[in-house]
Amino acid sequence: MSQVIPTFRVHERATLQHWVDAFGLQLASVHPADGPAVDHAELRLGDGWIMAGTSRDERVGQPPGTGATYWVLDDAAAVDAVHASAVAAGATSVIAPRGPEYGGRECVLRDREGNVWSFGTYAPGDAGAAGGA
Repeated sequence: MSQVIPTFRVHERATLQHWVDAFGLQLASVHPADGPAVDHAELRLGDGWIMAGTSRDERVGQPPGTGATYWVLDDAAAVDAVHASAVAAGATSVIAPRGPEYGGRECVLRDREGNVWSFGTYAPGDAGAAGGA
């Protein structure tokens, strides 16, 4: 079994709620730390997962706001919907929904801590793009 789970470093637990509001993620579990920090959190969108936590170990070398992820969505309308929802919740639009030259539909957003979130219909290994432009 092989699975990739993106991980993010965050300053505070409130960022997790921002992700729920902006990107439609579901908070599956959270283990709080002292103050606004979070030891470990798990969030999901459909069958996809991410994990997040506040880095207190400088050896890891991943400061908050340095994560990036790409989520494959079922269709172009879903890309447009998540973009609208994210912007309404305070995320910054980096690339508005568009049809890139390799096909499909995509958008790129930045959350309030600087993490980059990409959503699109193109799935790795697609001969053509999923969902159309």
